Amino acid sequence: MDRLKFFREAIRDIKTSGTIVPSSRFLTKRMVKHIDFDTVKVIVEFGPGNGIITKEILKRIQPHTKLIAFEINDRFFESLEKIKHSQLIIEKVSAENITEVLQKHGFNKVDCVISSLPFTNIPDEISDRILSNTYKAMEADSLFVQYQYSLTYYKKLKEVFNDNVKLSFEAFNIPPAFVYIAQK
Repeated sequence: MDRLKFFREAIRDIKTSGTIVPSSRFLTKRMVKHIDFDTVKVIVEFGPGNGIITKEILKRIQPHTKLIAFEINDRFFESLEKIKHSQLIIEKVSAENITEVLQKHGFNKVDCVISSLPFTNIPDEISDRILSNTYKAMEADSLFVQYQYSLTYYKKLKEVFNDNVKLSFEAFNIPPAFVYIAQK
């Protein structure tokens, strides 16, 4: 999906996209740099949009790794389906359903979660369920990496991950983004 198509879809459904431009290559690299690609077996991606982070993950994963992408936007989902990769599983369901989706594909736990969900646009009760269910589905010592355009969710993530949250900042993105790296 090119930038113009992304922009049109983002404007059409800003509530689920959370932005009007795709992530920069700088933000993409910052999002995946903490993943130990040699050891992870299951990576989950929430809100992959046009797949820019998805493609970066797929370039780096080992043959034993699966990537499960959760995308509820119709057009972004269709765009993701064009990525032909045997290790990619695309699900058109809410991130709230992480446990059911993992079980459906024969997995009990996830080793890493990469999230582009616009939590500030998601009702609190849904975002709370997403974070709670995700935490329960995560393997011990696994990572949850999330970007946001504000510090709004920093306190919330610290509550969920028992203060095991680091913060970084990517200026080379439109808009600039905060990256939360939380460890279970």
